[in-house]
Amino acid sequence: MTTSDTAMAQLSTGERALALIGGEATDANLRRYLHGIPGVDAVGLEQRAADLGTRSVKTSSKKWAIDKIISLIDLTTLEGADTPGKVRSLVGKALTPDAGDLSCPRVAAVCVYGDMVPHAVAALGSAHSAGTDAGVNVAAVATAFPSGRASLAVKLADVHDAVAAGADEIDMVIDRGAFLSGRFGQVYDEIVAVKQSCRRPDGGSAHLKVILETGELNTYDNVRRASWLAILAGGDFIKTSTGKVPVAATLPVTLSMLEVVRDWYRLTGARVGVKPAGGIRTSKDATKYIVTVAETVGEEWLTPGLFRFGASSLLNDVLMQRQKMTSGHYCGPDYVTMD
Repeated sequence: MTTSDTAMAQLSTGERALALIGGEATDANLRRYLHGIPGVDAVGLEQRAADLGTRSVKTSSKKWAIDKIISLIDLTTLEGADTPGKVRSLVGKALTPDAGDLSCPRVAAVCVYGDMVPHAVAALGSAHSAGTDAGVNVAAVATAFPSGRASLAVKLADVHDAVAAGADEIDMVIDRGAFLSGRFGQVYDEIVAVKQSCRRPDGGSAHLKVILETGELNTYDNVRRASWLAILAGGDFIKTSTGKVPVAATLPVTLSMLEVVRDWYRLTGARVGVKPAGGIRTSKDATKYIVTVAETVGEEWLTPGLFRFGASSLLNDVLMQRQKMTSGHYCGPDYVTMD
């Protein structure tokens, strides 16, 4: 790091943001900063993502890769028909993904609606990691997920209730309408306010994942700007999607976000996580993301604290691949629980 980079690393998140944008987080200052970021070479980005997607994992490393993928999954149920019983079943699978092989690692977290948090916490019992990587975390979607269309007071109450119920992580959605209209200050202020609402009375804080809903941002330039904005405002993770719109996570979009995280780390020394969510359904797909992370930000990002997969069906495919490696023959879906 240069002397200026070292000085930047010693600042708080808020101080870094003010230093970088050259003043208060107003629409004008944020617009000047975000539009000053170099544009994305779309052709180059897509070509690099395609190249990374063709790289294979050595046979000797496939078992490691499969177990790594499992350990990075946020096992998710976000349906209007969710019940306490379904959440308890989800937690059971999170704790013991393969009942026939107890060496199989646990997932990183379960992700549920806020009103389901108490049921997830109760079902986890002593396996609830409470914000560490020792067990399984509970993540809750909030801020009027998935649309983000509600007053700030409603959004903050949503967050407060989830954190009070025991959520270790909050997955918030940005106001895409505000962002696309150029109201960057509003988006920034909402993220800052949500971050503050993640604090607990004991002084701890739930980690904040900021969902950009990249499928609605239209361009790679917008994805890059939204990523920078979320990080400037204090997001611990940037997340691609809610999984509720037709276009969810893609490898080029995730690569673009990883490049922002890499540049932020080089600039400030602070690490921010990335979570692609939606549309990643197979072990083959997930492996492409693992390779892309390792090649872009380094293998140190391949921990639950810095990278996650948001998925509901991915785990079953990965388990079938794992069983094939163990038994020597392919096991069908009858050999895994269906959620």
